[in-house]
Amino acid sequence: MILVTGGTGFIGSHTAVELMEAGYEVVIIDDLSNSNEAVLDGIKKITGKKPLFEKFDLCNLKLVDDFFKQYNTIKAIIHFAAKKAVPESIEKPLLYYENNLVSLINLFKLMLKSSIRYFVFSSSCTVYGDADELPVTEKTPMKKANSPYGNTKQISEEIIEDIIAAGHPVKAVSLRYFNPIGAHPSGFIGELPVGIPSNLVPFITQTAFGIHPELMVYGNNYNTPDGTCIRDYIDVVDLSKAHIKAIERLLPGKMKSDFEIFNLGTGKGVSVFEMIHVFEKATNVKLKFRVTGRREGDVEQIWADTSYANKELGWKAETSLEDTLRSAWKWEKYYRNQSK
Repeated sequence: MILVTGGTGFIGSHTAVELMEAGYEVVIIDDLSNSNEAVLDGIKKITGKKPLFEKFDLCNLKLVDDFFKQYNTIKAIIHFAAKKAVPESIEKPLLYYENNLVSLINLFKLMLKSSIRYFVFSSSCTVYGDADELPVTEKTPMKKANSPYGNTKQISEEIIEDIIAAGHPVKAVSLRYFNPIGAHPSGFIGELPVGIPSNLVPFITQTAFGIHPELMVYGNNYNTPDGTCIRDYIDVVDLSKAHIKAIERLLPGKMKSDFEIFNLGTGKGVSVFEMIHVFEKATNVKLKFRVTGRREGDVEQIWADTSYANKELGWKAETSLEDTLRSAWKWEKYYRNQSK
């Protein structure tokens, strides 16, 4: 059995699908603060069965303790549960430090009391800050994070590293995501942020559907070819498959060290204006957008060197940007029509 925390969220739900299709039994913990229990129905439509599900906040140590007493056949944990919006983290830093760090600490407190030894951490390219050289490798020095969210990912990795260095019998893999986008090709699950999206693609698809009158482009005066921020956009299903690779590396003891780190991206940077153009071309939907001021916490440009993950994990991003954006648009239409 694999525990997936935050498993009704965007990446968590897609990873639950990949795990179940690979034959693993899955149990999800989620407090539903940024997701919807209906996601479980979407997972069932794809896989034919619902994963086990428990609703509670991982910051409550007693509830975590009770959970581990009840579910005593867990072999590994994939930890997604975290607040993740950069702008919100700047406005509410204490919320992010408490939620993202206490939940991690509680999991490890109870892991060390149990027989669970394997941990996959959902990290982020925000740990690199504004990198001096591109593309970034796993050895690129971390600079000061641009936001409390990014800082929680840096600190979380340090916590895991320190626990292992202290001699505790734990092995961990940290997967540093670049920018996950898209949806399952079935259209039954996808990204569903609460409120106005802080991520580009759901803002694009919601604007295309008419939820917002226009797309906001946050700054066009960056030092990039077209003046807009550049990111490495990775298909969420491709990303989810890397978690299966990590589990298959952890459980049989194939790791080269007790704490391994991998960049997960495509290795290609795409600007905001380029994304708008590719979406319009892939879907034949015209977008209305407006350039506004820069947004605090945004990194100017970043993309990954994924050669280490390609070689060591045997994983590679495969889905084209056009297909990924078509899947995001398919999900948006499915969800909105279901909600009518």
